[in-house]
Amino acid sequence: MLEGGDLDVLTGDYLAELTMLILGRDRAKDPATGYAKTFLRQLEGTLGTALDRGVRIVANAGGVNPAGLADAVRALADRLGLDVRVAHVEGDDLLPRAAALGLDAVGSHGAQPLAANAYLGGWGIAACLDAGADVVVTGRVTDASLVVGPAAAHFGWRPDDPACLDALAGAVVAGHVVECGAQATGGNYALFADLLAAGVDLTRPGFPLVEVHADGSSVVTKHPGTGGAVTVGTVTAQLLYEVGGPRYPGPDVVTRLDTVQLVQEGPDRVRIEGVRGEPPPATLKAGLAGLGGLRNEVTFVLTGLDVEAKAALARAQLEHALAALPRRPREVRWTLARTDHPDAATQEEASAFLRCAVKDGDPKVVGRAFSAAAVELALAGYPGFHLTAPPGDASPYGVFTAAAVDAADVEHVAVLPDGARVVVRPNPLREKAPAAPDDAVPVPALPPGCAPGDPTRRAPLGTVVGARSGDKGGSANVGVWARTPDVWPWLERTLTVGTFQALLPETADLPVTRFVLANLRAVNFVVEGVLGEGVAAQHRFDPQAKGLAEWLRCRVVDIPEALL
Repeated sequence: MLEGGDLDVLTGDYLAELTMLILGRDRAKDPATGYAKTFLRQLEGTLGTALDRGVRIVANAGGVNPAGLADAVRALADRLGLDVRVAHVEGDDLLPRAAALGLDAVGSHGAQPLAANAYLGGWGIAACLDAGADVVVTGRVTDASLVVGPAAAHFGWRPDDPACLDALAGAVVAGHVVECGAQATGGNYALFADLLAAGVDLTRPGFPLVEVHADGSSVVTKHPGTGGAVTVGTVTAQLLYEVGGPRYPGPDVVTRLDTVQLVQEGPDRVRIEGVRGEPPPATLKAGLAGLGGLRNEVTFVLTGLDVEAKAALARAQLEHALAALPRRPREVRWTLARTDHPDAATQEEASAFLRCAVKDGDPKVVGRAFSAAAVELALAGYPGFHLTAPPGDASPYGVFTAAAVDAADVEHVAVLPDGARVVVRPNPLREKAPAAPDDAVPVPALPPGCAPGDPTRRAPLGTVVGARSGDKGGSANVGVWARTPDVWPWLERTLTVGTFQALLPETADLPVTRFVLANLRAVNFVVEGVLGEGVAAQHRFDPQAKGLAEWLRCRVVDIPEALL
C-alpha cells in the first residue's frame, strides 16, 4: 500500500471479538502486553517508508493496552533512528470499573471478564492527527473510526455541528467498506466466478482504498496493477457484512444504510454517495470477553454403508461411557456431517463425520477422561471405527457479550505526541433530535414472466443472488442482494423470513429479523443466537458464520425462467 501509489493515511484494523479475548488473556499473564505484536513487526520494515512519503498511520492495534503499544512504537523508532511523533487513544478500557458499571459477568454462566471495552469513535484519533502525530494507535474503537477520525481532522468536521452528520455517516460507510481489506476487492466474494470469467486475477486481490471528500462521499478504488476488482457487487457484499437494520448506530453518528447509493464510476472505481446521518445514541456499545470454561471434542469417521445406524451405535456407546464420569458435562452436542458419497471412488469420499463436542468447567468431566472414553470404544464399536485425532485434553473456550453503557460514563482521551491529555467531550448532539422516519423506497413491479403461475425452474438460489454473512457476538447476519435489477422485485417478495428459515433449518427455532435495503437491492437477515456465546465459544462448526450465506445460496428454489 505504501509503495503502490499515493496515500494520505494508512489504516489497520487489528481487533475482533476473539482478538480482544486473546489480548485480554495476554495482559492477565503480563500487564506489559495486551496489544497486537504483529503491528510492530509490520511497522519495522515500513515506518521509514511511511515517513518519507508523508503517510500517517492509524491503527487499533493497541488492543487492551494502547499506551503500551505507543511506547513500543517509540522504542522501535529509536532503534531504527527515526524521528516519529506517536500518539494514542485510550479510555475504552472499562475493566477496572466493570463491577460499578454492571459489566462484571460475561456469558450465560457469569464468567469473569478478561476484557471490557467501550467502542469509541473517531474524535480522539482526529485530535491526535491535529496535534501532528505520525502514528496513532488506539484500543477498541469502531472499525470505521479509523477512517472517520482522519477524515474529520482533514476536513475540520465538528461533533457539535449538525451539518456534519451526513458527512460523518458517509465516512462511516467508507470505513466499513475498507475495514476488512480485500473483502472489498473480490475476497470472499460470492460471485467470484463472474470476476474470473471477466479475466480478473484473484490470486492476490489488492487492498482497497477510499478517496473521501468533504461532503462525506467517497470513491472506493485500489492501487493500479494490483489484483482483484472494485465493482458495485464487491462493495455491496462488504456493505452487507456484519450489519443489522437500516440504522447502523455508532459512537459518532447513526448511519442510514438505506440511503447508500453506489455508482460504478469507472474501472475499479465505485462512488458512494447520498449517505445520511442522524445524531448518535446516548449509549456506547461495550464488548465483554472472558473464559466460559473448557471444551473438548471427538470426531468419529463413519465409512460406507449404514452411516445412520453406525452413528446411532457410536452415540449410544459414548453416552453410556459418559455415565461413568463424575457427572455428565454441562453441554453435549452431537452433529453428523453426511459428507459421504455412494459408490465412492476414494475412501475419504465414502466417509461421514460424527462429532461430539462437550463443555464444562471441570477438567475431570471434559478432559482426557472424555476423549479416552471414545478411543476405548475402538474394538467394540461400529465396523471401520476410527477417529480423526488421538485423545486430547480439554482447552479453554471464550465467551462474548455485548452491553450498552452511558457515553457520559466513558472518558475518551487522546494522548498527544507531547504527552498532553485531551479529553474528548461527549457529543452534544446525542438524542438532540428525534430519529427521522425510514424512507419508503417502493419496490418495482415484477418484470414479465415473474408473476405467480409463470414458468419456473428448480435451481440454486445463488444462480440469481449474491450473499455475504458474518458474526456479531452470538448472532449472525446474512445479506442477500440481487445480481441484476430484474431479480430484485422477485427477491424482495420471495425471500421472506419464513422462506429463509425453511431453506436454513438450523435457524427455524431462532429469532430472525429481515431488513430491506432497496438502494442496494438487498435484504438482510439477522439470526439471533445461532453462534451461542460468540466465536470463541465454538458453538457450531462454522463459529463465525462465514459460510452461512453460501449455504443459503446453494439451496434449490423455484426461480422464474425469465430470470434464468
